[in-house]
Amino acid sequence: MDDKDTFVLRHLRELQPDLWWLDSDPLEPESRPALVGEVGADLCVVGAGYTGLWSALLAKERDPGRHVVVIEQYETGAGASGRNGGFLSASLTHGFMNGARRFGDEMVEIERLARENLDEIEATIARYGIECDFERTGELRVALEEWQLRDIEEEAARRNAAGDHVTVLGAEEVRRRVNSPRYLGGLFDPDGTAMVDPARLVWGLERACLRLGVEIYENTRAEKLEDVSGGVRVITPYGAVTAARVALATNVWPSLVRSVRKYVVPVFDYQIVTEPLSAEQRAAIGWAGREGVSDAGNQFHYYRLTADGSILWGGYDAIYHFRGRVQRHYEFNAETFATLAAHFLDTFPQLAGIKFTHGWGGAIDTCTRFSPFWGTAHGGRVVYAVGFTGLGVGATRFAANTMLDLADGLETERTRLRMVRKKPWPFPPEPFRWLFIRLTQWSIHRADTRGGRRNLWLRLLDVLGLGFDS
Repeated sequence: MDDKDTFVLRHLRELQPDLWWLDSDPLEPESRPALVGEVGADLCVVGAGYTGLWSALLAKERDPGRHVVVIEQYETGAGASGRNGGFLSASLTHGFMNGARRFGDEMVEIERLARENLDEIEATIARYGIECDFERTGELRVALEEWQLRDIEEEAARRNAAGDHVTVLGAEEVRRRVNSPRYLGGLFDPDGTAMVDPARLVWGLERACLRLGVEIYENTRAEKLEDVSGGVRVITPYGAVTAARVALATNVWPSLVRSVRKYVVPVFDYQIVTEPLSAEQRAAIGWAGREGVSDAGNQFHYYRLTADGSILWGGYDAIYHFRGRVQRHYEFNAETFATLAAHFLDTFPQLAGIKFTHGWGGAIDTCTRFSPFWGTAHGGRVVYAVGFTGLGVGATRFAANTMLDLADGLETERTRLRMVRKKPWPFPPEPFRWLFIRLTQWSIHRADTRGGRRNLWLRLLDVLGLGFDS
């Protein structure tokens, strides 16, 4: 271990392998009981993260008389919904350029629907009094290399043509917002992203659902689906829910519709959080606008200020485990925490000496098009949405609305989208899946170190419409 490594690791001496959002939060609700026995419902939602809770809430708002039951294998928000960085982005396609490559002729409509969806989330948070530190601060995407500047300029032109209102900033303009010697320029989106406390958002949605009469059962694992007369029976360890319709919102966990599993793999993403910044440290970096920030590399970081003035710093590593294993001990990765700390200090050398207090990880449901997809099963009585790939806090509401359209047999502007009607390419089976992902990750890293130049493998993926770029 050299002096530089020792210097970085000193900043991690007090790091707890724990989820910062849950640390002694007074708003954390009491646990809900497990399901014991048989219940009936008009709609059974499997999964109590964002997608599931939005499905339940919107179903009751559409029809207050609808009997809705939600079952969750752990506790509400135990998965990605309570573990993410709190970037509530309008994007439904994991960024505009990813969507433009796949759904180019639909992007004007998709972007309009995305902005409307974000506005409706903000209105819902106000209507139900959800205390989640909602701040519509916008997002600043910064260039650290010259090739990233070129990409940013192209994106700005295409987004503005599609109805967005983004601005390209020079190095000095970016540094006046957030001061880092690494920044060469950036792209500022003033209202397309909000910052939230993700755990408080999911708890607030839970309370809103309960207020409308939704039944929620925790520690209730859905084990399988059975067709029955007039509906579907969702079997659990101590009982079952028989419902006319079932909405699957299990994301990273293996789908109860087996044919869906080949489209999704879990990758682990990690975050660390600093102690609250002092007045001198805030003066050294600026950040008066409290924008969400991400860099424009293929392997990118995202970071933001929390309500108490700490910095959450995440991203870069995306770790896939052979056969897609999802285990709790994968949530803590000392090597990745050290990588994140080193990159943080490289970006903000003026904050040397700051302490990192918390570090954690979580699994993201990734598909080959990097954005959610939908489908039905069991004669249309079961609907699902999955594959959000890490930018899904806002997209989950749109996904839930679309699932309800499909469950109710409605043709809407959402269900007419090719994005909704078409599925991504499936991943190959193991061990080819592991080799495919590792080769792609190696190629992405190589592109970042070679001026953004994509090698033959990445160009082949682009031609096939897979186009991994983050």
